[in-house]
Amino acid sequence: MGRLRDRYTKMVDVEEVLLDASNIPDFNQGRLEGKRELPIKKQSVRTVGLLFSLIACVFLYQVFTLQIVRGDEFKEIAERNRVNEVLIIAERGVVYDRNGEMVAWNEADETGEYDFPIRAYTDRLGLGQVLGYVSYPKKDARGYFFRTDYLGRSGVELAFDNKLKGTNGSKVIEVDALSQTVSESEINLPQSGEALHLSIDAELSEAMYQIIASSSEKAGFRSGAAAIMDVKTGELLALTSFPSYDPEIMADGDDIATINSYNQDDRLPFLNKIIGGAYTPGSIVKPFVAYAALEEGIISPQKTIISNGYLLVPNPYNPSNPSRFNDWKAHGVMTMREAIAYSSNVYFYIIGGGYGDQPGLGITKMAANYRRFGLGEPTGINLAQEQAGIVPDPAWKQATFNDDWRLGDTYFTAIGQFGFLTTPVQMLRAYAALANGGTLLTPHVEKGVEVEGKDIGLNPNHLQVIHEGMRKTVIANGGTARGLERKDVAFASKSGTAEVGAGNAYVNSWSAGFWPYEEPRFAYILMMDHAPRSNALGAGRIMGDIVQWMSVHRPEYLKAESELSTVEDEGE
Repeated sequence: MGRLRDRYTKMVDVEEVLLDASNIPDFNQGRLEGKRELPIKKQSVRTVGLLFSLIACVFLYQVFTLQIVRGDEFKEIAERNRVNEVLIIAERGVVYDRNGEMVAWNEADETGEYDFPIRAYTDRLGLGQVLGYVSYPKKDARGYFFRTDYLGRSGVELAFDNKLKGTNGSKVIEVDALSQTVSESEINLPQSGEALHLSIDAELSEAMYQIIASSSEKAGFRSGAAAIMDVKTGELLALTSFPSYDPEIMADGDDIATINSYNQDDRLPFLNKIIGGAYTPGSIVKPFVAYAALEEGIISPQKTIISNGYLLVPNPYNPSNPSRFNDWKAHGVMTMREAIAYSSNVYFYIIGGGYGDQPGLGITKMAANYRRFGLGEPTGINLAQEQAGIVPDPAWKQATFNDDWRLGDTYFTAIGQFGFLTTPVQMLRAYAALANGGTLLTPHVEKGVEVEGKDIGLNPNHLQVIHEGMRKTVIANGGTARGLERKDVAFASKSGTAEVGAGNAYVNSWSAGFWPYEEPRFAYILMMDHAPRSNALGAGRIMGDIVQWMSVHRPEYLKAESELSTVEDEGE
């Protein structure tokens, strides 16, 4: 068998080749006639089989990878290869100042980090605490929004968040397996938030900020704040707090170094000091004590009291060691008007707590009168976290120090010391009530909004005495607010210097009042915080610089309403 197999598989005889040689021309070569087929070599079969096996292995490996190893990944891609409904973040409302200047608005993100408008803020200084800032919508790792709105964090961004935020829209997009958008179409258009028009004059607020900042550097004050309010509407015309911060940096959140510097600054740049800061008021409380003394019939405005620079109160337990209550100066003979103008401590010790044959108000009536003017309670302004402050009285002292009330406590409370704490906005509202005849208003920052005031029932005759004393503070020799004396407008004012810190080593300097004197239109407050006692630059002089700026850049604010009406009529 082996020879036979070899015979037909390996050997070809010569005669077999020549067998049909004569017929070769007649073969149909296209049909392979005359061709002898040879068997395929085993090596070729093995090679083809090996190649086929390799291809099959590669195929099986790819199937295993697609189905097992990366199955979840490709499943997710496949699931995204469909039509999706995508959120469109609505633009936030634009914020304008009272003159129509944009102070907060929206811009396209040129960096490509956000696919929604980013918040932009004015470059004007000193408006950080007023405007506040927002936090942006956020996406998770898969690119889906888990926070779908801008969040107001402070200032007007927080106070008017519901008004400023819009209504989000949506659109349908078709994406491929690589998450590339194939097509899109809007189905619900977003609605932008409402515009907000502030009563704040941004340029005036910036000027106030710059004057306070330069004065702080010059005199060593730690910080300061100021505000101006319309005494008839409660609108805040200007508001600033030094130091401040950049709202845009806070909204973006990328400048970590600057944000850390804000957090570590002991001057508290995030604090709106007008609303959220509570400070010892000092002598700016004296007009309220004077009014209460007139209303209670404690003293007539013409009665004179002599200040020799101090008041000695006998000590029944140790007659050789009387209590001494100092005045800041020996003022001599004074009526109530001069006592307000010269800010005599002795005069207000006496009408507050009594001395000799002169009765005093006493702490109960005095504290009640302070609260009548809104001190020791929030004003209702919604711009920041407002503090209530403290009006000291026996119940407070007992609860705080577990101690009884004494005459000296009444004396110090009559000049705004002891445990007295007030926010500048409380004092601003109280002085506005003195100016407008006794209406306690709620301060606010939205232009054109009417607020209801509370009539606290002040006597016009008594008020006139207080007004005249505050006017003498500005124009009389020895008056403590001479820096506000001007020819173009008449101010009524009261200064205050409050001793603070260990050993009373520092002072807060205050200036409060209103203008024009004849037709009160605006009240103001200016507080400079924590300067060395040696400082000679008072808040009254700083306010004088602000008024000078207004006389050049905003002269209309210094005019009475009757003057404005005359100018408008002449223009027509």
